[in-house]
Amino acid sequence: MGIVISKNNVPIRLPDERWFHITEEHSEMAGYYFEVLETIEEPEIIYEGKTGELLAVRNIEEGKYIVVIYRELSKEDGFVITAFITKQKNKLERRRKIWKR
Repeated sequence: MGIVISKNNVPIRLPDERWFHITEEHSEMAGYYFEVLETIEEPEIIYEGKTGELLAVRNIEEGKYIVVIYRELSKEDGFVITAFITKQKNKLERRRKIWKR
């Protein structure tokens, strides 16, 4: 299980069960384990989700973005919900920005 610190100073867990879910649902993510963790620690931007989750976004190559959706349960604990790669950054930009580098 990987653990990183979010921009809100909250430890965010990536349990093996979640990583399995991510790679089963989004097979293109299989080689991006460390990038998922890095996106939480060093995002380019964080958007607000619809039900309290956060979306950390980082450019991984020209026109491709990794999106990590996670939840902060308290100041001491949070976890990754899912992650995926998208080229459609404009859809994310409709959301409210929480943090920007």
